[in-house]
Amino acid sequence: MQNTATPTHCPYCALQCGMNLTPASDGTVELSERADFPVNRGALCGKGRTAPAVLSSRVRLTSPLVRSEGTLVPASWEEALDRIAEGLSRTRAEHGPDAVGVFGGGGLTNEKAYTLGKFARVVLGTSQIDYNGRFCMSSAAAAGIKAFGLDRGLPFPLEDIPKTGCVILVGSNLAETMPPSLRFFHELRENGGTLIVVDPRRTKTAEQADLHLAPRPGTDLALALGLLHLVVAEGRTDEEYIRERTTGWEEARAEALAHWPEYVERITGVSVPELREAVRMFCEPESAMVLTARGPEQQSKGTDTVGAWINLCLATGRAGRPLSGYGCLTGQGNGQGGREHGQKADQLPGYRKLTDPEARRHVAEVWGVDPDSLPGPGRSAYELLDALGTDIRALLLMASNPVVSAPRAAHVEERIKSLDFLAVCDVVLSETAALADVVLPVTQWAEETGTTTNLEGRVLLRRQAITPPDGIRSDLVVMHELAGRLGVEKGFPTDPEEVFEELRRASAGGPADYSGITYRRIVEENGVFWPCPADGDAPEPVHPGTPRLFHDRFATEDGRAHFVPVAHRASAEEPDEEYPVLLTTGRVVSQYQSGAQTRRVDELNAAAPGPFVELHPRLAARLGAAEGDPLAVVSRRGRAVAPARITTAIRPDTVFMPFHWPGEGRANTLTNPALDPTSRMPEFKVCAVRVETVEGQL
Repeated sequence: MQNTATPTHCPYCALQCGMNLTPASDGTVELSERADFPVNRGALCGKGRTAPAVLSSRVRLTSPLVRSEGTLVPASWEEALDRIAEGLSRTRAEHGPDAVGVFGGGGLTNEKAYTLGKFARVVLGTSQIDYNGRFCMSSAAAAGIKAFGLDRGLPFPLEDIPKTGCVILVGSNLAETMPPSLRFFHELRENGGTLIVVDPRRTKTAEQADLHLAPRPGTDLALALGLLHLVVAEGRTDEEYIRERTTGWEEARAEALAHWPEYVERITGVSVPELREAVRMFCEPESAMVLTARGPEQQSKGTDTVGAWINLCLATGRAGRPLSGYGCLTGQGNGQGGREHGQKADQLPGYRKLTDPEARRHVAEVWGVDPDSLPGPGRSAYELLDALGTDIRALLLMASNPVVSAPRAAHVEERIKSLDFLAVCDVVLSETAALADVVLPVTQWAEETGTTTNLEGRVLLRRQAITPPDGIRSDLVVMHELAGRLGVEKGFPTDPEEVFEELRRASAGGPADYSGITYRRIVEENGVFWPCPADGDAPEPVHPGTPRLFHDRFATEDGRAHFVPVAHRASAEEPDEEYPVLLTTGRVVSQYQSGAQTRRVDELNAAAPGPFVELHPRLAARLGAAEGDPLAVVSRRGRAVAPARITTAIRPDTVFMPFHWPGEGRANTLTNPALDPTSRMPEFKVCAVRVETVEGQL
């Protein structure tokens, strides 16, 4: 590669911040500001600024590994690929195609996610494919489809946020999870708008708010219904909008009226005056938005919870209008694109339903296969992991670390260990990769070209800036080589732009239509928003893309938004005498997801060296615990130990743990895999625990 700056994007969260990379003479990579990208305007968080550190051979995999006499040892690529092909084919022959599972990741580019879904269904013939993005925003996706007929994280660009009148931010700590985005909310307030933050903790984000509502974990649904009750009672509904642009209002209205303010106060702990103030702040401006994140979504009632917040938007005419709407803050780097193009158990490229005969026909034609040969929907992510070692005997895993990130993680770890065969493709030896029979070292963000789709629905191009080290191959090459060994010689190109051209055809006419997007357009336009259909037989696509959705009509069959009536219900696991405290989990600014990459960066580890238990002084006093004392947090699924961090920023009935670390401080040892019935999202955000000193319970 030439020693010139290459404009590209951060490998971490769904902001996909712009940056420039320049190879240095000593073999390292220099990172510089890229002010032209509108999402971050050059700003980067610590994770983005230190991202090149993971490119170092000091921390990454540089050779395939195979298990020999219980130990992973270096091997040639030919031996490693042969072993994977043999393991997968043997399992298929002995137990059938659905005995082979595929588990992907929200960090894969669109090209790799698309190819992985095709590989599972065409080469392996398995229905058992899902990805860790199921743990990200699947509840918001399900609620969005019910209400609007379409799921895209944000139906408007981030640049609209400072121009609206009020934002309700539900269950998101942007100051730590997406720091560059916080400037949009600073600008909102500078412009005279207001910010309401809903979070059981007084986070760094909540400190920026005009109003902070701190509900008991698991009660966001009741809170939204209580606000909607007051909207009705105070005559703040937009009756003309409801009549002309929605259906189902009477049923949703009746449910909201059953959640009167004093009842909601008892459930949530949010006072009636606070509820009334939130309604006033939200309804008085001409425009307003509700943005949700993992807090309300990672619950066994996450779809209904998000639906209640959408109902609040619809009742006040705050959707499908300029500077108003509901949006979801997608977490993972390509969580949006990863599910649009075939990694999810029930979807085909273009966000098509796998059960739709026309969708199957269209995609099968692009793939050159019989539609009847495509398997039906498989298990969702946790259900797939739970079936390992029983129904599913072999697993191909790419870019995910469920030993740390999955709920009920100790159980998932045991299921992974019980597999007949496990192959992992990753850039580092994660805790999950360490259990594999074969590990393949693959290229990462700066060493490859490919598209991602950020939280706005903006399709971007990550461009290769450096040459990967010897012995490293891309995931596309891996799937090409495995397909050939498994009897499929064609259809798995290794050039990402060639894959994207096929993805365009496969997505054409689907809800997530990329057919009018090209690499050239992405570069020239700084990203293109989907849906962006091709314009007939025009030699060059000319559709402008769709930065803002729903202004003319919603994506439902009747063009109207649909109210979905919902009612509050308890979390799957409520406190009792044995487990009297609530646990909620989340992230810290200097680590990312399971920490597989960020825990290998010295600067980030210095800032966030390990797990902790955040608790209120009143709870600490009852335990006799001081700052830094080791505490055990115990749930029905296991026990985690970490130092105490005592603060008034959390409710007295709640403790918080970040989930980035393995070992005895692994927060997901404790979390509950109870699933939302629609989205199949596990209930990461609330479970019943007890807190003990390490010497014993007090």
